Amino acid sequence: MQVKLSDLGSRQRPSDITRLMTFALEQPNMLSLAAGFTDNESLPIEEVCEVVEEIADSGAMGKTTLQYGANKGRNRLRSLLAKRIRSFDTIDESQLDENNLFISNGSQQALYLAIQTLCDPGDFVLVEQPTYFVFLEILQGFGVNALAMPMREDGEIDLAGLERLLSQFESEGYLDKIKALYLVSYFSNPSGHCVSEKVKSDIGSLLSRQKEPIAIIEDAAYRELYYQYPFESRSSVVLESFNHLPVLYTSTLTKPYASGLKVGFSYCSDTNWLNSMLSVKGQQDFGTANFAQAILEHALSSGRFDTHLNSIRGLYKSKMLTLHESLGESLKSLGWEWKEPEGGLYLWLKSPSEMRTDGESQFHKSCIENGVFYVPGDLCYPGNEIRSQIRLSFGSLSLADIREAALRFLATAESMADSAIT
Repeated sequence: MQVKLSDLGSRQRPSDITRLMTFALEQPNMLSLAAGFTDNESLPIEEVCEVVEEIADSGAMGKTTLQYGANKGRNRLRSLLAKRIRSFDTIDESQLDENNLFISNGSQQALYLAIQTLCDPGDFVLVEQPTYFVFLEILQGFGVNALAMPMREDGEIDLAGLERLLSQFESEGYLDKIKALYLVSYFSNPSGHCVSEKVKSDIGSLLSRQKEPIAIIEDAAYRELYYQYPFESRSSVVLESFNHLPVLYTSTLTKPYASGLKVGFSYCSDTNWLNSMLSVKGQQDFGTANFAQAILEHALSSGRFDTHLNSIRGLYKSKMLTLHESLGESLKSLGWEWKEPEGGLYLWLKSPSEMRTDGESQFHKSCIENGVFYVPGDLCYPGNEIRSQIRLSFGSLSLADIREAALRFLATAESMADSAIT
């Protein structure tokens, strides 16, 4: 006899990201361009060992890092991260209160807490097309509807179309059901797109004119993973048009340093929302792992973090170019399309003639048979409506394996093109 689950428990489905990661790990001969792992060989093991030794040498103070920590996070780490946001957004200390910043178990926990405390089943959250597919899973798990925003050809949000969408909900009496707008603003997962400051400001102005409050959740997980230059767009935390809106800005220290440490951070401008998230967080974990926080605190303050980050920027650019050039003109001649990103860990491909590339498609099955694996792009759209796009991740494979994976992918694309001709 099985236990009867709650409504929340009954809504849960196996996670796509967990499935993709498990599949990649369990297939030793499979070259995975799917799960967004970071580069294994560049993980800063020597630097982390040095930091741990420094923590151990600090005596009684070092021992406290093995004790429970504060729910909101280590004070010095929060101060360092607040300073980091100020530096990127070119503001002074008076414009960002570090008391509004908290540490989480990766940025993923912050996204989960945000929806858990903001939304009820049946509510709506506005999302880009495409968007981070794990966030769509979070919404589904809470019974919250992902509401696709109209998009322009250049990947920006269609502001006029969004205004019409909000007006429609208002005229039908459902505007209060739209609780948030989710924005993946820097070198996004999956498309690599960055949201311009003007578009952000216009979004803030539009939301400020609504009769019901709509929060902004800005996911900046890849903000620091640019290859050469940061994207010149300040965050919603400091833009004037967001001054009277609830804002959650969330990012991570795992992608730019060591993914296994699982430390993220968020800034929330709304005290009521912040306190609610912290209350739930305290019930979940009593605070993010204190020792992992201490390692990153020392890495940041000693300069090791930025030294490592500067080195992997060049590495990821090299990996991106290797995949981009290995696919190159041969794949484009078959009708495939993509743009060369300026940061992040992904290439975002569009198939020719809207050929299906979803998980049930022949193309996906043929890629697996040829020993290469990718994320079907339909996972990144509400309702899985677009089935002709692909996310390729180059983060974890070596340069040699990237070239081989590209050859396997290209061979599949060529065989499918030959099949279509015949």
